[in-house]
Amino acid sequence: MSTKPTTTDLEWTELDQRAVDTARILAADAVQKVGNGHPGTAMSLAPAAYTLFQKVMRHDPADADWTGRDRFVLSAGHSSLTLYTQLYLAGFGLELDDLKAFRTWGSKTPGHPEYGHTVGVETTTGPLGQGVANAVGMAMAARYERGLFDPEAAPGTSPFDHFVYCIAGDGCLQEGISAEASSTAGHQKLGNLILLWDDNHISIEGDTETAVSEDTMKRYEAYGWHVQRVEPKENGDLDPEALFAAIQAARAETSRPSFIAMRSIIAWPAPNAQNTEAAHGSALGDEEVAATKRVLGFDPEKSFEVSDEVIGHTRRALDRGREARAKWEKQFQEWRSANPERAAEFDRIAAGELPAGWEEKLPVFETGKGVATRAASGKVLQALGAVVPELWGGSADLAGSNNTTIDKTSSFLPVGNPLPEADPYGRTIHFGIREHAMAAEMNGIALHGNTRIFGGTFLVFSDYMRNAVRLSALMHLPVTYVWTHDSIGLGEDGPTHQPVEHLASLRAIPGLNLVRPADANETSIAWREVLRRWTKEFGKGAPHGLALTRQGVPTYDWNDDAARGGYVLFDAEGGEPQVVLIATGSEVHLAVGAREQLQAAGVPTRVVSMPCVEWFEEQDQGYRDAVLPPSVKARVAVEAGIGLTWHRYVGDAGRIVSLEHFGASADGKVLFREFGFTAEAVAAAARESIEAAAR
Repeated sequence: MSTKPTTTDLEWTELDQRAVDTARILAADAVQKVGNGHPGTAMSLAPAAYTLFQKVMRHDPADADWTGRDRFVLSAGHSSLTLYTQLYLAGFGLELDDLKAFRTWGSKTPGHPEYGHTVGVETTTGPLGQGVANAVGMAMAARYERGLFDPEAAPGTSPFDHFVYCIAGDGCLQEGISAEASSTAGHQKLGNLILLWDDNHISIEGDTETAVSEDTMKRYEAYGWHVQRVEPKENGDLDPEALFAAIQAARAETSRPSFIAMRSIIAWPAPNAQNTEAAHGSALGDEEVAATKRVLGFDPEKSFEVSDEVIGHTRRALDRGREARAKWEKQFQEWRSANPERAAEFDRIAAGELPAGWEEKLPVFETGKGVATRAASGKVLQALGAVVPELWGGSADLAGSNNTTIDKTSSFLPVGNPLPEADPYGRTIHFGIREHAMAAEMNGIALHGNTRIFGGTFLVFSDYMRNAVRLSALMHLPVTYVWTHDSIGLGEDGPTHQPVEHLASLRAIPGLNLVRPADANETSIAWREVLRRWTKEFGKGAPHGLALTRQGVPTYDWNDDAARGGYVLFDAEGGEPQVVLIATGSEVHLAVGAREQLQAAGVPTRVVSMPCVEWFEEQDQGYRDAVLPPSVKARVAVEAGIGLTWHRYVGDAGRIVSLEHFGASADGKVLFREFGFTAEAVAAAARESIEAAAR
């Protein structure tokens, strides 16, 4: 464990200090103006954020998406002004009026940073700890990207070498997700990751002694991180010289992620509010803001005061960024010339295009044969893996059950790992039993760019992932969740492992497309559609969840209309349909069996397979009416979960064959029979619906 460094080559002038203090009063003024927010942390962290944005990071404010840039994640998203003030000072596009509009309707400065909303914001943060896991994912993606395009380069010499910086607070490190992600980072030896911990000892309920007593630095040492402590100046302020030296030492440590503990005083140097919990999440008050300005040498009568000298000084970041990008572009062009095939691959991937002929590799499964959709998914992944190199992923220690091993001979593991398949640029990720961090790391991987990620676990454990899944939907990220063991059909593991409410619950997340294919061919089509939706022609991306069976289900003919979310699998015979049976996943074959019974009894019956409600709702009204004719009021929906999704589709006369209680431990076939999931039960529900529609 390192102590405070004593030497540094940091150039720090009075104008730099004035810029830091300007960021402090801007944070105080912004919160005071709107009447709510989190001023204290932004005030105390200003030296750290300024050091990163003005003295350390490789970035170009005029080209915030430049491939060669360092990434910055503010995990402590409540302190959004920590980021906004630096984006303003450095010239990323925010101006003073944007800070004045903090947390107001239509502003570029919402209460928590939002990816895609504000230039320079790399990820949406707010739920504590998520950003730590995002940063771990970004660092993983950077390594895989290097493996795709420049694996032979010596460390630090590739245009694809860059760092990921993250600022986290006490709350971030208390959330379990950060522990999961930090364990992963240490195991993976992510030397391109530097985490700065704002150790200010304050949370909403006061001194962190209320809740925390472990030695956090020793915890990170145990994870396998390089750990340093930066002590404050005698006056309590963060010491930029010591911090800069610690960051330089962290950058030199390439075989481990780095953890820098920064002791700070929240709301420093506010005379009365500093080191209080009130300064965490409340405006300081007019008198305290004025007093703070007097301490820092600002006019207490002025708000949002920024001198021309300060903004002129900080906007030199634009010149430095232009120079850094030009230097990188020269290096990049040299790489392109030496690696024309890899350069062509880079151009394709960066353009959001898929390789020519990739669809021809999709497996088509034999009709009639019983295949578990999880097994079909695994075959699709292995087929795609051979032709889509940017596709990679794994599982939360369930690869054999999730069928998520894209390449058995290549595991994403660092140099020094003893496993024979270990490869720092490997295809298959072993996320470990860390579902929450896995999902947030997948978000970070997607945010980093130039790769495509999937990750799997059992559907019931999507509960562990939910907050990160919600954020992937909020950010429109093209990540794919492979959720298997999707119903009571998994059998003997019982109700703790049998999802009941999960399908409906996940469909409730706006922007998440949940796909529950009926058979092997629908699974192949589903993967095809997911990959198509990764391309730029679809505009904003979206996360997808695949809900897949453990048990075998009958295979039907390939039908491209499955990609439309809902389609007629078997139409009525002997006239217009008297009843429509709508089903998903493993219950589709029950609807098919019910149709056979009803047709034999002279009841023309249509079966609609609806693997993805969200895709179906995207179709025009004409198509949806063609699949579900408004004139046919007799309808039955069948799904082995709660029926919440289906009321809008079946109407007043409709019936829903669903599961409104937890499962049990028994063979899956027994459970389907005992809980009323049979062709006979579906046919009986159809007759009831026909009678109700006739009234």
